Amino acid sequence: MQNLLLAIDRFSTWIGKLFAWSVVGLTLLISWEVFSRYVLNKPHAWVLDAQIMLYGTLFMCAGAYTLSKAGHVRGDVLYGFFRPRTQATIDLILYIVFFLPGIVALTWAGWFYFNDSLSIREQTFNADPLPVYPFKFVIPFAGGVLLLQGLVEIVRCVICLREGDWPSREEDVEEVDVDKLKEMVHVKDADIEALDKFVVKEGGKA
Repeated sequence: MQNLLLAIDRFSTWIGKLFAWSVVGLTLLISWEVFSRYVLNKPHAWVLDAQIMLYGTLFMCAGAYTLSKAGHVRGDVLYGFFRPRTQATIDLILYIVFFLPGIVALTWAGWFYFNDSLSIREQTFNADPLPVYPFKFVIPFAGGVLLLQGLVEIVRCVICLREGDWPSREEDVEEVDVDKLKEMVHVKDADIEALDKFVVKEGGKA
């Protein structure tokens, strides 16, 4: 079971990293349009729509990746002090009551939304129209991947309730962990306190 959970974590991570390249495309597109508009005096009507689509794609396809890393915003003021079983109970209730209905509705409605757009070959409304239906396909796609990752998180909650501790998850780039950083450079709290006192003392002399 754990191997399956980690495999889905890796899949969500791969999807997130793949669509993260949208940032590069978005940056190049905006830079080129600024140059074209203000230097060449030749703006393009379709670029704004393309920017919105790229940003929307990036935003939606990052959801499953972020969930797989437990990176979504959470009120950690009290949650962090709870025992793992209490945390799992809270998470499980919230997943069932809020997450599942919302994401299932998003995926289900998004699929029909995409099909309606595809059937009429929907385009943007400007002088140089772009097709909209490929972008609208991102809605059910991102919803489906997020739903899959959410089911993994629900299984993790059940495992935690049964075993009393959270199962491991796929690791990736994280914010700096001060404790880990201290271990890497072999620095102890006492050394830091001594350095602080030295700096304060020397600063007072200056």
